[in-house]
Amino acid sequence: MTRTTFHVGESFPVAMDGRDPLAHFRERFYIPKTKQGEDSIYMCGHSLGLQPKTAGSYIDQALQDWAQLGVEGHFHAKNPWMPYHRLLRQQTADLVGAQASEVVVMNSLTVNLHLMMVSFYRPTAQRHKILVECGAFPSDQYAVKSQILFHGLDPASSLLELAPREGESCIRDEDIESLIDREGNSIALIMLGGVNYATGQVFDMAGITRAGQCKGCVVGLDLAHAAGNIPLRLHDWGADFAVWCSYKYLNGGPGCVGGCFVHERHARSWERPRFAGWWGHNEKTRFQMGPDFHPMDGAEGWQLSNPPILALAALRASMETFSEAGLERLRAKSVLLTGYMEFLLGQELSAKFSIITPREQERRGAQLSIRLPRDGRKLCDRLTAEGLIGDWREPDTFRVAAVPLYNSYQDVYRFVRYFSAALS
Repeated sequence: MTRTTFHVGESFPVAMDGRDPLAHFRERFYIPKTKQGEDSIYMCGHSLGLQPKTAGSYIDQALQDWAQLGVEGHFHAKNPWMPYHRLLRQQTADLVGAQASEVVVMNSLTVNLHLMMVSFYRPTAQRHKILVECGAFPSDQYAVKSQILFHGLDPASSLLELAPREGESCIRDEDIESLIDREGNSIALIMLGGVNYATGQVFDMAGITRAGQCKGCVVGLDLAHAAGNIPLRLHDWGADFAVWCSYKYLNGGPGCVGGCFVHERHARSWERPRFAGWWGHNEKTRFQMGPDFHPMDGAEGWQLSNPPILALAALRASMETFSEAGLERLRAKSVLLTGYMEFLLGQELSAKFSIITPREQERRGAQLSIRLPRDGRKLCDRLTAEGLIGDWREPDTFRVAAVPLYNSYQDVYRFVRYFSAALS
């Protein structure tokens, strides 16, 4: 990537937007309006992505097929519902660096996490611990603790948490590997996020997977803040499984159906326990309604129920845009946008805030987490009322993300200008 020298004046973002080859993708999304009818500065794609303008037509087509065909829509809709989830399979595989048979779009993130832990968390007397990051999203912590309790174990002895060093915000890679080397023989499952939701830190997923598997641990990844944000190479990295949601960077809409990866080495692990449902049954004999479950090969064998077509339709609209834009190009723009934001914030030299996201571009995605130790929630609410939308996470963090599909350099410039004014 050619190094870009950032400048403080308004002419710089105007020029950058003018030569941005991805700038036209912004027009494909609805930008929320301010009370004055102007485009808001939407920096919250890490929490909920914006709506693609084509999502409505995809959903309308499914509704029209339902109205005109009823149950026959499963086979005779414009895009038949029976195999509808496969319309997303190759795009999803490309997005996360997997083979098509290793991915499936299904359920929600936490449901998929539980389904994976049913199969891959198999504690023994000697190997029973689950390794998580101390600052993991609460839903992950709840799920992991409940799985430990489900097996009759005590989180006090079976939950192992990674924490930053005293006085630091992010976890050092060497500390992760050191803990895995030290405790690995007692760890049944390493369950880490690809990107920490609070700090925006990107973890070395390849290195963690290698270190864990060298000690005989199963390795799973929560990619809620990574999918659609940073390049992933799940197949090559060799993680046993991964899960993600589709409503953040993937712009699938609130509560949209999530995704799941199961490495091909488990594709025919029929002996591995799993919760079963008829949509995971061999599709060639599914409608024979037999009493015995025969799972399909690959990730599809973990499906439970037929998928929600309307949710898949909305997600298709965004995934087609991702395929056209290309994640590598999006990542290159993301690095520039985030670097530009950090540069402008650095001009403030203010003791009123600090950036806790790593400075190295390979250790962060689109998100910057800004620590505001005093009155931060009030500032966040004030900015939201003025049309600058980020989000607040207790106790002291304002999270903002410049998403390359629809955010511009001028968005970043305007955000820092309003943020600086609110600080003073």
